[in-house]
Amino acid sequence: MKKMLGENRRDELLTILKNAQQPITGTDLAKHANVSRQVIVNDMNLLKARNEPIIATSQGYVYMVTDESNQMFERKIVCLHTAEQAEDEMYTIVDCGATLKNVIVDHPVYGEIIASIMVSNRLDVKRFVDRVNEAQANYLSILTNGTHLHVISAPTIQQLDQVERLLREKGYLVEE
Repeated sequence: MKKMLGENRRDELLTILKNAQQPITGTDLAKHANVSRQVIVNDMNLLKARNEPIIATSQGYVYMVTDESNQMFERKIVCLHTAEQAEDEMYTIVDCGATLKNVIVDHPVYGEIIASIMVSNRLDVKRFVDRVNEAQANYLSILTNGTHLHVISAPTIQQLDQVERLLREKGYLVEE
């Protein structure tokens, strides 16, 4: 297979992401373009710099299309729990029909650190948790003794209210 070059490669990657129904890993994009994964990382950064709505999630790259007819409501919540409770927290959120978009921690040196998660159902959560475990990685909340923020989204405000109610009942929600 011939190596794809520069702008042609980025145009092709953009087309692939726009047509994808699910996240695509950098490794898969690299195989398609016959380049290294690092070249794909650089390409994604160049495309983001051109204001293309590409985000890197734990499952791969996603082109975020905004559909005005499918409006989602968002809310930022503050949570506190142990690493062992993270899976239950995520299941609680997605079981209400919400999407857990990211995690945010306030690091004393680096400031705000934001990592995209983008899980919307139990399978997404299981895959995310499995990847954390396989990599023997820590959740970012370890940097802040368990305290972290999430941006969650859902089709209705009632679903966001339900997420908050259930997280409050489980003792995961931090409130004033």
